[in-house]
Amino acid sequence: MKILFIADEEYKGFWEFYDPKRLDGVDLIVSCGDLNPSYLEFLESMTNVPLLYVRGNHDTKYDQKPPLGCECIDDRIYDFKGLRILGLGGSMRYTPGRLDQFTEEEMEKRIQKLNRQIVLMNGFDILVTHAPARGYGDMDDLPHQGFECFNSIMNKWKPKYMFYGHVHGCYSHEFQREREHSSGTKLINAYNYYFCDIGDDEHPAKGKTGSALYDLYIAMQGMKRRHSDY
Repeated sequence: MKILFIADEEYKGFWEFYDPKRLDGVDLIVSCGDLNPSYLEFLESMTNVPLLYVRGNHDTKYDQKPPLGCECIDDRIYDFKGLRILGLGGSMRYTPGRLDQFTEEEMEKRIQKLNRQIVLMNGFDILVTHAPARGYGDMDDLPHQGFECFNSIMNKWKPKYMFYGHVHGCYSHEFQREREHSSGTKLINAYNYYFCDIGDDEHPAKGKTGSALYDLYIAMQGMKRRHSDY
């Protein structure tokens, strides 16, 4: 499947100078945060494909104007045709009391609350965040530091990919779009936009995760849909 990942800066070629050919064949759009909700709504409506998002550290405006027609995947795993996508938005806390900012301990607690769902679904294939992992594409200043607990969750579950934003391509001449984590996870900064083709062999088929309980749940959901068609 072909997935468009976006973050931090609205690409004019997808919006002000929209050309549908640029998005030919896209099956899914995923936002890694800090984007205008109207931009997300526009992409979802023009492509007619699902758009998932996590919130960035500048997305408190979503409280008043959430991107309509789009799906927030913060603090859960979203199953897209068997591809298991875990969302953890926000950045390191640098302003006391600010929403969408978290201390290391707060982010770790968010992950702990997801453990049951991760076990139920027998892992996940893609980690979608706003902030990077500590030591992998982050910066030394507190607002742009990555989370150490992202390293821990990748080392434990070894997802195929992690997509993030927050560190813009214009911040440093040392900007690196892709890198590899010690766990083997491929790390990709989705700043502006990034197309990724994910093969069927890179994730379980829908309902074939190896988790007896979750696979049974998916089978029952399929039966319900078939019965409702009659």
